[in-house]
Amino acid sequence: MSVGNPLDSLGEEVNELVGSFKSQAIFGNLDVAGFTQYSFWFAVAIVLMLVVLFAFKKRQAAGLVPKGVFVNGMEYLVEFVRDDMCKGLLGESWKRHFPFIASIFLVVLANNIVGIIPGCKPGTGTISTTAALALCSFVYFIVCGIKKKGALGYVKSLAPEGVSFPLNALVWLIEVFSTILRLITLAVRLFCNLFAGHVVMGTFAILASLFFEPMIQAFSVATAIQAGASVLWVGILLVIYVVEIMVAAIQAYVFALLSAVYIQIAESDEE
Repeated sequence: MSVGNPLDSLGEEVNELVGSFKSQAIFGNLDVAGFTQYSFWFAVAIVLMLVVLFAFKKRQAAGLVPKGVFVNGMEYLVEFVRDDMCKGLLGESWKRHFPFIASIFLVVLANNIVGIIPGCKPGTGTISTTAALALCSFVYFIVCGIKKKGALGYVKSLAPEGVSFPLNALVWLIEVFSTILRLITLAVRLFCNLFAGHVVMGTFAILASLFFEPMIQAFSVATAIQAGASVLWVGILLVIYVVEIMVAAIQAYVFALLSAVYIQIAESDEE
């Protein structure tokens, strides 16, 4: 019995995989107010995040000295956000911005982590969600700049002092474009990294199944040898899975860190 090449159907399987990432309305429709699978998993991630935070606060309040891996790990995470992203960048104003930076970091992290659980999807796995999160960051740092300098003062601060007309007008336009571009880059960077990682993991999972299925359908020496190749794909998949866990944390860190940087720039006294 001849054994077909499992790679022959890889293209079709990958196309189906990519298609599965498209937003699909669970109820309603996508044109008006549909509730998609990404909305569902976003809500799941938020609920899980709140459960973890409440559990942390309850265990933390149980004693003066933090005990256990869970409490110490959560305290380390909070201190990391406070010291690295807030105090390190925002200086004296860090307390005012800590709730927002910590919230945006934990929301992105929770969604990224949920997304790598088999059978789940990341709430941040669609451009509409990452764009909404980026818009929150964008509006926040613009409002911070206006509160610090006033509306006219913030608009004027986009052009450096001491530069004569018409060069200052050109620089101002470039800075306006650069500011708007921050919204786009925040959204696209997060979405693309997650989307690419999930496609890669899905592709290797497909390869493992394609090389293993022929042996289930008809056992022979040839199909058994093919099935052995699936061990390689599974091994690579496990390595990629570990990498994706790190990517999930890194992307949450980068998103929150850039948000803090943009706040620092908006509030900067230098013009």
